[in-house]
This record gives sequence, C-alpha cells and structure tokens, in this order.
Amino acid sequence: MQKTQFGGLLNELWRDLQQPAVLWQVAVLALCLGLAWAVARAVRRRTGETQEAQFGKRGLKRLAFPLAALVFVLVARPLLKPWQSVNLLNLVLPLLGSFAVIRAMVFALRHGFPRAAWLAAFERVLALVVWSVVALYITGLLPELVESLDAIRFTVGKQKLSLWLILQGTLTVLATLLAALWLGGLAEQRLLAAEGMDGNLRLVFARLARAALVLLAVLISLPLVGIDLTALSVFGGALGVGIGLGLQKIAASYVSGFILLLDRSIRLGNMIVVDKYRGEVTQITTRYTVLRGADGVESIVPNETLIGSVVQNETYTNPRMRLAVAVQVAYACDLERAMRLLVEAAENHPRVLADPPARAYLLRFGDSGIDLELGFWIADPLEGSVNIKSDINLSIWHAFRREGIAIPYPQREVHLLQPAGRQ
Repeated sequence: MQKTQFGGLLNELWRDLQQPAVLWQVAVLALCLGLAWAVARAVRRRTGETQEAQFGKRGLKRLAFPLAALVFVLVARPLLKPWQSVNLLNLVLPLLGSFAVIRAMVFALRHGFPRAAWLAAFERVLALVVWSVVALYITGLLPELVESLDAIRFTVGKQKLSLWLILQGTLTVLATLLAALWLGGLAEQRLLAAEGMDGNLRLVFARLARAALVLLAVLISLPLVGIDLTALSVFGGALGVGIGLGLQKIAASYVSGFILLLDRSIRLGNMIVVDKYRGEVTQITTRYTVLRGADGVESIVPNETLIGSVVQNETYTNPRMRLAVAVQVAYACDLERAMRLLVEAAENHPRVLADPPARAYLLRFGDSGIDLELGFWIADPLEGSVNIKSDINLSIWHAFRREGIAIPYPQREVHLLQPAGRQ
C-alpha cells in the first residue's frame, strides 16, 4: 500500500465516519467480533481427554478469537461492499492478522521455554516488533524500508548478503524455530504420557525429538532465503574451538545428561546422596539434575558430577532402607529388658517393616554406660528419616522412664589432696 493509497484510505474513512451509514460497518464489525467471541468461548468449554489433545487445544483457544474474527471479517467484507464502503474493515484486517500472529508466537515460546525468566520481556518486544511492522505496512513505508535494507550489500566469503536478506533469514529461522518448538512440545507431551516405556527413555526421546526438530528448522529455513549452508562453516569451526578451549564443562554435562538418561542408573523419584547433597531426584535435564532435600531446598547438581563421583542411590533396586538409633543405658539397669523395650518401640511405629525384624545390639561398654543400637528397616525413605528417628527416640524415652531405666550422663570424681606439711 502506497502513501497515496493510505492517505486516500484515511480520507475515505474520515468521510465514512461523518456519515450515518458508517453504522453499518460498525454493526458488521461488532457482529463479526461477537461471533468470534462465541466461537472462542465454545472452544474453551471443550476439553481433550489426552494430554496431547489438551496441549493442542490450549493453542487453539488462544488463536480462536483472532482467527475467527479474521475469517468473519474476510467473509463480511465482500458481502457488504456492493452496498456500503468497507474502509473500516480494510483497516481492521491487518490488525486482526497481527493479533493472531502475536498470540501464536507467544504460545509457541511459552511451551518451548516454559521456565524462562526472560520470556515476559521478550513477549513485549515481540508484540512491539509485530505491531511496528503492521504500522509500517498501513502507512505504506514498509516497501521503502525493504528497498533501503536491500540496497546495503556486502560479501561474506562467496555468499553475497544484504541487510534485508539477513533480516528475512532471521525472521524465517525464528518462525520455523517457533513451529519446531511447538511440535517438539507436542511430541514431548505425547512421549511423556506414553505407558509401558521407562521414564528415562521417554525423557531421552523427548529431548532428541526437540533437538532434531530445531536442527531441521534451521536447515530448512536458511536455504529458503537463499543463504548457503556452507556459510555456517566459519561459525561451526569457531564453535568447535570454543568447546575445545572453554566449554568442556558444559559439553561434558550435556553428554553426561544423555548417559544418565540412557543407562537409567538414576531415575525420577530416586533418593540419592552425592557429595554433601542428599535428596529426591525431581528433574533430570541434559545439563543438570535437581535434588529436593528433606528441608525443601533444591540442589542443582551438574550431570558431570553425577557421572564422575560416587553416588549413593538409596532406591536404586530396592526402596527399603536400614536406619539405626543409638542409646546408652546405665550399668545397673536390666540390660535385656532395655533391649526388649528398644525393639518394642520400633515395632510399634507404623513405618517400620516387620520383615526384616527390628533388632537391638550391644555395641560396647563405655565410660559412663553401655552403648546399645536399635536397627530397623523402612520402605519409604522418601518420607524422611529424621522424623521416624525422632518418634522412636521419644517412645524409648517414655518407655525407659516408665520402667525406671536410667540413661547415664558423664560423671567424674574429684579428690582434693592436701599439700605436704599442712594439717
């Protein structure tokens, strides 16, 4: 649209606004928007049975209103044109199209990067860019801007480039990447919901599917705008040098992540101990693993650490775990009775397993008393070990007080000797 055309459109629209007949355009536009709102509301009420269906319908819900409004306006415009001018509808069409594009791109970004902190700011920048392009198109400045950018040319190796070609390639790559991320999210939802497959394998296939789709999007989009893929050889060489010099840790963590997911030595829900960190595995990515401790603190452990260190997996093949409680009793007490009370305190707790049975042991004869140990097994280490030890210690305390069994404390005898020559 040229400037003169845009000026003519504004003049005609201004004349329409001064005429009562413009109410027909307003009424038709309001009808189109109302029908679009009804369609969007009907789509929102429908729910899918499977996760992948729900994933696709969430995107449809966001696009239902602008797409339906765009379709209704496109249908209403030729029907109204023989009887009335349609300048208002002509102006609304690019606005609705840009609205649909923004919502589609934001939806793809949110599912491609669900936990990205920069996403909110990027959404505002994306909306600003799209609305700016629409404004340039309406004002007729877009063709002149394209010609100006295409006039700035330079050569990189054997490839002749221009600013417009680079911008076009960036937009094409961005669009294909967004489509790839959306398809990757859909594939990930389907894989994670698949039954009969190991959880780690589902994660591996989901990561590989997303990476393959992103790579395919780049390989398809660049030739579409006339950029030779061999022009990326310099970038590939620089990336290889960067990995060899300064990115060994990052590359090792990514490779270690795939190893962890494939060998299934650590799975989601396992209770592991690595270095000084103990917790439940809540998330395994290609770069790090998240452990949630009993206090709720989450530790982000690089996958390289899990591969190169000794990891204690408390729920690797068997979730049962042995715990021990140490108690000291006085020499004068009934030792056999004290050991029976220890076993009874463990057997009365609902989390203690009956097989293998709890047992009390005499460890050593200490300076102040006899050291005993109560050993017992539990089948739910994810529920915590400190709480069950506290419950059993409290039961032992009450039982010892009831039976008169003393828990000794260190005692020292001090003898005062008089110096020689004093009476």
